[in-house]
Amino acid sequence: MLMGSLEQSLIFAIMVLGVYLAFKILHFPDMTVDGSFPLGAAVSARLLMEGVNPYVTLLLALFSGALAGAITGILHSKLKIQDLLTGILVMTALYSVNLRIMGKSNIPLFEVDTIFHDGYSIVWIILFLLCFVKIILDYILKTKFGFILRALGNNENLVLSLGVYEKRYKTYGLMIANALTAFSGAILAQYQGFADIGMGTGTIVIGLASIIIGETLFCGKARMKGTTVVIIGSLIYRGIIALSLTVGLNASDLKLMTSTIVVLVLCLQYYKKRRK
Repeated sequence: MLMGSLEQSLIFAIMVLGVYLAFKILHFPDMTVDGSFPLGAAVSARLLMEGVNPYVTLLLALFSGALAGAITGILHSKLKIQDLLTGILVMTALYSVNLRIMGKSNIPLFEVDTIFHDGYSIVWIILFLLCFVKIILDYILKTKFGFILRALGNNENLVLSLGVYEKRYKTYGLMIANALTAFSGAILAQYQGFADIGMGTGTIVIGLASIIIGETLFCGKARMKGTTVVIIGSLIYRGIIALSLTVGLNASDLKLMTSTIVVLVLCLQYYKKRRK
């Protein structure tokens, strides 16, 4: 159970990086991730059933998530729809899109080859993908493009005063965030051997819980990047969930456990701020 929890936490950590980019860097409450996560799983599973190479399906799932993020960004920037409402609209639409892609509510993948059938250790494959994504994201955030994204989230008026077309950059940021989320969903589908239409339920809560835990416990630590902090938060969150199941908590109570964890960490965060 502990090894399975570690593997799942590493997979979800990729999704957490996407949520971190949208919520913490862009300060955009993007609910699209609840739809782009199963979108990646649906695209990967359907292509696997058609005999496509499993690594190619991951790449195409990543592009599908980027497309979902682009739609969210365009609706928000061009049609002036409120950011939260935009994410909810796209998330709702993606439910039907995912169901159309899959053709049914569940696709089993036990009889097809996945990235985990190459004979290598599962945890090392997932760890390699996570490290690759983290390195790429850290590099992006260090470039001029990344600095504009940071400035856009912190002070949009400053970006406007510099003559930067902020709508385009916000759309690009949402595309990257949802691409990572869909990529994570595709990996999870291949890992657990099936894609389900309800996989995305609560994705945003898991992502925010991991970010809050990581930032509350490790924010301000020397030489720790934000991406590292949220990955550690994801590991701690899944560890708490695994421990809860070990002590006898029912699987049906996990949503309640997640909400409780978030509330407790927020209380701890508030207490630390008052002490300062």
